[in-house]
Formats: sequence, C-alpha cells, structure tokens
Amino acid sequence: MKLIKVAAAALNQTPIHWENNLANIVSAIQQARSEDVSVLCLPELCITGYGCEDAFHSSGIRQSAIDTLKAVIPHTTGMVVSVGLPLLYAGGIFNVAALIVDGSLIGFVAKQHLAGDGIHYETRWFKAWPSEITATVEIDNVEYPIGDLLFDVGGVRIGFEICEDAWVGSRPGGSLAARGADIILNPSASHFAFGKHEIRKRFVLEGSRAFNVSYIYANLVGNESGRAIFDGDTMIASGGKLLATGSRLSFDLCYLTTATINIEATRMVRARTGSFEPDVDGDETDVVSTSFSWPNCPLTRAEVVPQDWEVNTDIKAEEFSRAVALGLFDYMRKSFSKGFVVSLSGGCDSASIVALIYAMFRLAETELGFEGLLKRIEYCLPQSCKTNPPKDCRELISAMLTTVYQSTKNSGDVTRNAAAAVAEEIGATHYLFDVQPMVDGYEQVVSDAIGTELNWQDHDITLQNIQARVRSPSVWMLANLNSALLLSTSNRSEAAVGYATMDGDTSGGVSPIAGIDKAYLRQWLVWMEQTGPFSIEGLPSLKAVNDQQPTAELRPPGENQTDEGDLMPYEILDAIERLAIGDKLVPVEVFEHMLVQFPQAERRQMGDWVVRFFKLWCRNQWKRERYAPSFHLDDQNLDPKTWCRFPILSGGFQKELADLERHIDTAEM
Repeated sequence: MKLIKVAAAALNQTPIHWENNLANIVSAIQQARSEDVSVLCLPELCITGYGCEDAFHSSGIRQSAIDTLKAVIPHTTGMVVSVGLPLLYAGGIFNVAALIVDGSLIGFVAKQHLAGDGIHYETRWFKAWPSEITATVEIDNVEYPIGDLLFDVGGVRIGFEICEDAWVGSRPGGSLAARGADIILNPSASHFAFGKHEIRKRFVLEGSRAFNVSYIYANLVGNESGRAIFDGDTMIASGGKLLATGSRLSFDLCYLTTATINIEATRMVRARTGSFEPDVDGDETDVVSTSFSWPNCPLTRAEVVPQDWEVNTDIKAEEFSRAVALGLFDYMRKSFSKGFVVSLSGGCDSASIVALIYAMFRLAETELGFEGLLKRIEYCLPQSCKTNPPKDCRELISAMLTTVYQSTKNSGDVTRNAAAAVAEEIGATHYLFDVQPMVDGYEQVVSDAIGTELNWQDHDITLQNIQARVRSPSVWMLANLNSALLLSTSNRSEAAVGYATMDGDTSGGVSPIAGIDKAYLRQWLVWMEQTGPFSIEGLPSLKAVNDQQPTAELRPPGENQTDEGDLMPYEILDAIERLAIGDKLVPVEVFEHMLVQFPQAERRQMGDWVVRFFKLWCRNQWKRERYAPSFHLDDQNLDPKTWCRFPILSGGFQKELADLERHIDTAEM
C-alpha cells in the first residue's frame, strides 16, 4: 500500500509584488514540510500573480518570474512542489506550471485551454498549448521539457489540469489517465461567484472518479488585483471521494488543505474498470522521469467537515458578506489606504456598504484575533492609531471609517436619523453636513448667467443632480484628509438604467455593490439586521433603513419621491435586466417572458416598463464606462471593463422597440 500525504495551498498573492508572493510561497512550503507533506500544489501564476494583465508582455516581468522561481527551488528539498508562472517559448507566452522535485526543476506543463470569456482575457496574453505536443525550453543555458507532459516521480505519475483545462469537455485528464497518471494537480486562479464552490466540487470529484486518480485542487484567495475576488477554494479527492476541503474566503495569507492518498487503491480501481483503455503504444516521449524517495506515510482517516458558516440556511447572504468584506479588506490593504469614507444617506445602498465594512473588521478580528488584525493592516493604520492604539474593534472602526450625512432642504428626519443610528451602532466617526448653501450658490450662479430662474417644472433633472453633485467635493475632502478610500454607493440596478448622478453618488475609488441588484440588497440588509454572518451579531439599527421605501430625496418633500416611482418596481427592473442583458433577448421576447413571470401585471404597463428599460439602458452606457472599479460577484455583472460590453453610441433598439409597440397594440385589440 503506497500512501502519500498531499496538500493544496491557498495563497493571497498580488501582481508584481515579488517579495510578498515569494514569502507566501515559501511559507506554504514550510507549512507543508512541518506537516510531512510530500506533494504540494500551489495556485496558478502564483509567482507573478494572476492579474498582471498587459504586464505579462514585459520581458522584465517574465525575467523576474524566472528569478523568483529559482529562489523557490532551494526550499523544496525532499518534496514535490508545483508553482505557476508565465514562460516565453517560440515567440509566445505560455501559462505554465513548473514541477520541482527535491530541489531540482524537472519541467513545465503549459495550459491547453485559456479562459477568454467574461472577466478573463487570457488569450490577450497567452497562447494555448496544443495537446500531445512536447518540446524543450532553455533557461540559463539548461534545457527543460515543456508541453503536454506527464511526470514519473519515483514511480508515481503526476499530471496537470491547469484551471480552465478542467472546465472544458475535452479536459486533459482523460489522456493523462490513459498514460497512467496517479495524481492530477490543478493549480487554479478561479474567481469567486455565488454558488461556484459546488461547480468546482463536481468537476474535482468527477475527475478523480472518471480518471481513477487522486485530484488536488488549489486556488488563490483574496482580492488579488482589484476586481476579482478569489475564495481560496482547495480540495483533495481520490477515486470519486472527497477527502478534504479547505477554508473559503479566509483573511489568512496562506493556508493548506492536506490529505493522505492511496496510490495503489486508485490503480486497482482503474485496472478493474472495464471501460478503461490504457495507452499502450510504447511511446513515452511525453513522460519525464526522475528519481524520488517517497517517505513512509501513516494511514489517516479522511473526514470532510464544512465550515460553520457554510451550514447557514442563507449561504448566499454569507458568501456575499464574506466575499465583499474580503474584497474591501485587501483593497484597503494593498492600496495602503487609511480606512474608508462613505457618504451615508440613511438609505439602503450606503447603509449596505457601511454594514459590509463593519462585517469586514469583525470577521477579520474573529479569524485573525484583534492583535493579528492590527498587524495585518499596520501600514493602513492612521496616525491616531499609532499615538493612541485602539483597545478593541469598535475603536478601530471609529479611527478607520468616516461617514457623513449631507443634507439639503429636501432631506428628511427619517433618513437623517437612520444614518446617525447605523453609524452609532457600528462605531463610525459620523458627521452632519448642510450642503444647501452650496446648492443655492450654484443655482444662483447659473440662473444669473442664463437670465432665467431655475424651477422644478422646467428644470427637474438639473435641480435634482446639483444636489447630488455638491455632495461630492466635501466627501472627497474627508477622504483626502484621512488618506482613506472613498466608496461609491451605486448598485447594479441603478447602473442598468443610469439612475445615478455622475460625479455625485458615483464618486469614489471603488464601487463595492455595483455588481449587486437593489432587490437583493434590500433582502440582504434585512438579514444583516436580524441575523448577520455566522460568528458576529447583526445590526438592529438597520431596521430604520429597512422600514423605508428607497428614495433619492432630491425633489421637494411634498412630491413623496421614491426610486421605484421614478423607475419601476425593482423586482421588475432586475428581471428585465436579466432577460435583456444577461440572456440577450430583444424587447418582444423580454416582454413575453415578463408576462409569464408576472402574470398579475397589466399588459400595457409591462410593455411600458420594458420600453423604458431598453431606452434607459442604451442612453446610459457612458455612465457604466465611468463607474469606479466594482467587485465581480456573479454572471450578471454589468461592468464593461470586465464582463458586459455594449456600445456607448447605438441605434437604441429603435426597430425592436417599434416591433414591441405593434405587438402590444395588436394583442390588445
């Protein structure tokens, strides 16, 4: 019985941060050695960071990657370790996994299937390696094998599926199994999305079962480069059984998932499987052999225990809270910002962001301990924390989160009091600004210049927008004074129809909720009020926000302005968006689907809503182009820089909307 202890590592890497990335890699190797691990799989492109983008084209960056690889090698004595990096061969750049055995570089496997959809642009930088092709690449006058390789390490055969390779129908694992693979390593950089863990688990389990191998899956963790959040999903399976899974959405910089695998067991299952057809042509030019003395490993009992929060009845709420909290934490940490500033209106959007910041600090404290939290963000701590160190998390939040309610004559006591209550419960430093004098000043300057007194009947949008825009300079001032990160408060539903004031509520360095629809935000905020993430308490003060109807409070109070009155019910808006933008249906198709989804709706009203959505969508692409970077959370993202492209100038679906009007009228006759 040949037992081998293996591990998958999750690493919090940063593009082109050589010192950080090397330190995390070495830390993972040291942890693995301390736990008697023989095979360690590290994530995809972990040397450079996955999100280097066009920096991959830099010869200097690629050389630094080679230099870092050489620095890793001496740490691998007595182990088998895979690390990822970009490598130039034959004029093309390839995404490769290097296999290091007992302190020696053995060769490189190149990724065969590149991720080129949605948030991924690998085909911009890398070439896909063709299957069944091998070659040699020269590094420092030494030639190393590269390509579609299988490694025979002391009689144990190890192959690779690199991230996307496992997501395709023609995954390389089948060929590797036919060539006798015992272990398949999958170094990945797979971004977080709601429910994605279950998809990964299926292909890890199925790969281990169908190929009769042990399968080791490693992933990045954290906000690596700005928009994508990696959840650190790590798994080990053997023969169709899940042996171990790791933490997800952790604040740790490096952690391992380990298990003991039985090589002989998977070999015997494969041997007695009738459908297995081994590759017996005798050509093993694609097999790289090296000696290695496998240590004796004791048999251990495999037990998969889910994280406490993963057994929560509302897993999406937990994932949302933890993903955005981790995204904000790393964004602050890696941008060296001294905390956050939020224009807290007392409404759903800004309250959600403040609640997420609260969750960020509390979840990090729970996992790292308060002293560990302070150490992790020591470069972000404002001077006040150094002269007067915070004694607890509430004092830390007070020093690193500033909120401000900016009132005009159209603001009401309900939102003002709600903002103050939320800020107080969380512990934020909260200010109240009266910006009406600035609004009056701008209105008077423009009225004097054009010779016309501005009024609500003729200048509605103008008078609304100036109130939102005058709030921007003062909140930017607070961010500058604090050297903090200003957060934009726009959500995805508003982005879809342009229901946001550019240079007003869109002001900020990052837009944490721009990937989340308003209907879900309102649902999550109730959960955050009443329940909250596992291990930390909810925020009862959010009830004052949740009891309101969302409103911009930009028209005179007597008009009782609400967001849904200006637009349409958010449930309707979000459903239309999914059909029109996600499913790419034309207006008539969207309309028919909506009638089925909402049979209670009046036909003409639904038609008007669909028409309104399409017109607003087309008219406001320029706004979406200017939004601050947002976090990718699911496949409904509208960010034109990472997911959803649409022309700034277009015909606006004029023909399609005319077809819809005729369709409605014909059916109504």
